[in-house]
Amino acid sequence: MPIINDKTVKALCALDPIFSDIKNLYGLPPSWERPEGFETLSHIILEQQVSLESALSAYNKLKEKLVDFTPVNMLKLSDEEMRACYLSRQKTRYLRELAKAIIAEDLVLSDLPKLSEVEAKAELTKIVGIGNWTAQIYLMFCLKSPDIFPPGDIAAINTVKELKGAKNKEEAVEIAKKWSPYQTGATFFLWYYYLKKRGRAINS
Repeated sequence: MPIINDKTVKALCALDPIFSDIKNLYGLPPSWERPEGFETLSHIILEQQVSLESALSAYNKLKEKLVDFTPVNMLKLSDEEMRACYLSRQKTRYLRELAKAIIAEDLVLSDLPKLSEVEAKAELTKIVGIGNWTAQIYLMFCLKSPDIFPPGDIAAINTVKELKGAKNKEEAVEIAKKWSPYQTGATFFLWYYYLKKRGRAINS
């Protein structure tokens, strides 16, 4: 079932009027989903601490270079080829560490749906370059975990500050807990508001 569905929308609108306000102002957010796997996780790593537009440019360049987006092919790229795809030294290391972990089966992405959210997050974050935010985004977008609010997401935090008057990240997280068990859907609403208000592209 998609994250944004009738049950979730009705529940969130009943829990907090800001979701009704966003719905009335901009309509419903998309139910952002991405396929599970190495390619998507690599894309999410590229999105760390940069604009979505910058990350998408790097991702598209990598897709052109790799043709077949696999861990083995990723490890064949030289430092120069990675730089030509707009990757920093740090991001290059992170993608290589991920590729090595998957090849060695230290991380088996196909096993994650069988695990609890806590276990899946632990499996992801044991890999160099995958922190809480990256793991949470993968769980939200790929595994459709329904009750995640990512404290490390600037857009989500800033929108809670704007719409709910939170003074800091800690207050924003406490407010988001009131939206459980629909925190992922709530976050999709917050992202949608953030992007629409700024005239930014709404990508999947």
